[in-house]
Amino acid sequence: MKREALRALTDRIVEGYRLKPEDPEVQELLTQPLEELQEEAGRIQQHFCGNHVDFCTIINARSGRCGENCKYCAQAACHHTGCEEYGFLSKEEVMKTAKADQDAGANRFAMVTSGRALTGKDFEKALAIYRAMKKDLTIDLCASHGILSQEQFRKLREAGVTSYHHNIETSRRYFPQICTSHTFEDRIRTIKAAQAEGMCVCSGGIIGMGETWQDRLDMAFTLQSLGIESIPINALMAIPGTGMEGRKPLPAEDILRTIALFRFINPTANIRLAAGRKLLPQNGATALKAGASASITGNMLTTSGTTIKEDMEMLKELGMTNR
Repeated sequence: MKREALRALTDRIVEGYRLKPEDPEVQELLTQPLEELQEEAGRIQQHFCGNHVDFCTIINARSGRCGENCKYCAQAACHHTGCEEYGFLSKEEVMKTAKADQDAGANRFAMVTSGRALTGKDFEKALAIYRAMKKDLTIDLCASHGILSQEQFRKLREAGVTSYHHNIETSRRYFPQICTSHTFEDRIRTIKAAQAEGMCVCSGGIIGMGETWQDRLDMAFTLQSLGIESIPINALMAIPGTGMEGRKPLPAEDILRTIALFRFINPTANIRLAAGRKLLPQNGATALKAGASASITGNMLTTSGTTIKEDMEMLKELGMTNR
C-alpha cells in the first residue's frame, strides 16, 4: 500500500470506518513498512485516546494447581515449572497491595486466581474483599477468575467490580493447539456473560505461540466483533516446564506490528502492553506512541514486570498522563 493510501485509510478510520476481515487493505498492512504503519497507528491512537495511558495492576490471589492444560501456563498442574503454589490470600494482604498500587498512581486493580473457575468459599472470600476495597479505596476494581456463571457476574458487579479480564488467547482456529480442557466458545460465552452485567471486558491474547499472522488478525477481528474495550497483547515468555518451553521470543518488530494492526482493527479500544514488554525498545515506551494506550504495570504473575514508579516516570518523559 502506498503511503498516501495508508494515510487515507487512517483518515477513514478516524471518521468512523471499521475494517472488515475481507477488506484488501488488511492483508496489505502485513507488509507495510513498520515505521509507516506505526506512524498511522499513532495518529489513530492520538485521535481516540489522546495522551492518556491506562495503567492496571494485578495480584496473584490464588496460585498454582490449575486443572486446565493451557500449554503456555506455568500454573497448570500438568506442567512442572516450580511455580509458587498457595491458597487464596488474606484480605489484609490484598488490601495492602491494592492501597499501595492506588497510592502509586495505578488506575485499576485486579485479583487474579488460578483454576478453571472461582467457586465456593474462595468465591465468597473474593466478594468480601471486593466489597472492602470498594468501601475503603478509590481505585477501580477488575477481576480475573476464569469461567463464571451469570449469577457470579451479578454478584461481582454488586460487590464493586466494574471490569472483568478473560483472554481469548488466540484465534478460534488455533485455540485447540494450545488448550483442550475447555473451548474457545467457553471463553466467548464468559465474555458475553460479563458484558451482560454491564462490565467492561478486558480480553486479548498471547502472540508467539506458533500461530500465523492470519491467526493474529482473526483474533483482532473476533475482539472487534465482541466490542472489547481493553485488549492486552502478551508476547510469549516461554517458561521451562510448560508446553511452550524452548520457544524463542518474538522479535520486537513482530510485537510492534501486532500492536499497530490491533489499533487499526480496534481503533477505540485500549491496546494494552502486557507480558513481554521487556522485549520492546525502551521497555515499550515507543509502542505507547504507536498504537498502545495502556499497560499492565507492577509485578506480573509469572513473568517480571515494571514498577509503577518507573512507568509513571516514563509517562512524564513521553509527555503523557494516566489521569
